[in-house]
Amino acid sequence: MSKRDYYEVLEVERNASEADLKKAYRRLAMKFHPDRNSDDVEAEAKFKEAKEAYEILTDADKRAAYDQFGHAGVDPSQGGGQGFGPGAGMSDIFGDVFGDIFGGSQRRGGRSQVFRGADLRYELELELEQAVFGDSINVDIPTQVECGRCKGSGAEPGTSPTSCETCGGAGQVRMQQGFFSVQQTCPTCRGAGTVVQDPCNECHGRGRQRKVKTLNIKVPAGVDSGDRIRLGGEGESGRNGGPSGDLYVDVMVRPHDIFERDGRHLSCEVPISFATAVLGGTVEVPTLDGQVKLKIPAESQSGRVFRLRGKGVTPVRGGGQGDLFCRIQVETPVKLTHEQKKLLRELDDSLEAGGERHSPRARSWMDGVKRFFESMSS
Repeated sequence: MSKRDYYEVLEVERNASEADLKKAYRRLAMKFHPDRNSDDVEAEAKFKEAKEAYEILTDADKRAAYDQFGHAGVDPSQGGGQGFGPGAGMSDIFGDVFGDIFGGSQRRGGRSQVFRGADLRYELELELEQAVFGDSINVDIPTQVECGRCKGSGAEPGTSPTSCETCGGAGQVRMQQGFFSVQQTCPTCRGAGTVVQDPCNECHGRGRQRKVKTLNIKVPAGVDSGDRIRLGGEGESGRNGGPSGDLYVDVMVRPHDIFERDGRHLSCEVPISFATAVLGGTVEVPTLDGQVKLKIPAESQSGRVFRLRGKGVTPVRGGGQGDLFCRIQVETPVKLTHEQKKLLRELDDSLEAGGERHSPRARSWMDGVKRFFESMSS
């Protein structure tokens, strides 16, 4: 089954900014998050599809590759995956032509080539309170680290790698295709420029080992779903002395039992009794700072929204604190006794006798229904 266009998945234009991508992803993530759609396989698939599209389009290199080559430009099986460019999986002789044009992280001139370590990504799920107030969280990251026994050389201690005889230590060999001369990664040393004759017993000559590294992530206050935290140098270690890659932490805020977040603002539903809605009163409303009292005016209708200023979120990029919007919902009484039902019927009869004075909206609605049917019959 072919993949959908990433821009179509996120429902954005092809010139969408990073802010547009983030907003679109957050909306889809909140809609299709597995916590909100338990046992819904289709929703889970759409969530993963949106996440993949967001990760590709917010990476400048991968987005450029995708815009030019489509899914093939970011598919590891077709030469993509790490960004289309030098060393991006083009295993034929033309891979090095691209490397010569665009440059790379390799040393020329007879010295061993160095390779920057791969960037890593980690999805960090947070509770709303952690995202709003910030937190310090330890996470375990599987990664490639420099071998402690051979210090990254790949050679058993007491020995050293030797210069590759095939390429003379350059890591590249030149090939002649008729009148067209190109360079290719040396097949013997795989571009390292050196060969390990006596491999390290611990890393088996690779110079790196796969380990789980525990990192402490400082989550700044005000982050939201779709935000990304960059930890420089915490990705995979480089080869032949190359620099380490970076770790990108993608934030995902779990759905909350009470509040929904929209940028800097929060919203919640507050159930109130029929008597409170009619006569007015005071109800206690939860906020992230604790409970506050909300005054309900008499004759308040279900669905009315009250605004509590300054009870929202202070965004991570600055700006004033948002507000909390409380939507009241008049709760219908259940499991009434015979006596309670009798009292309600008496009240209803009394209200009905008062006519539209007690129920102006019902009267207005009925008038509208009447006009509708009259227009249909005319």
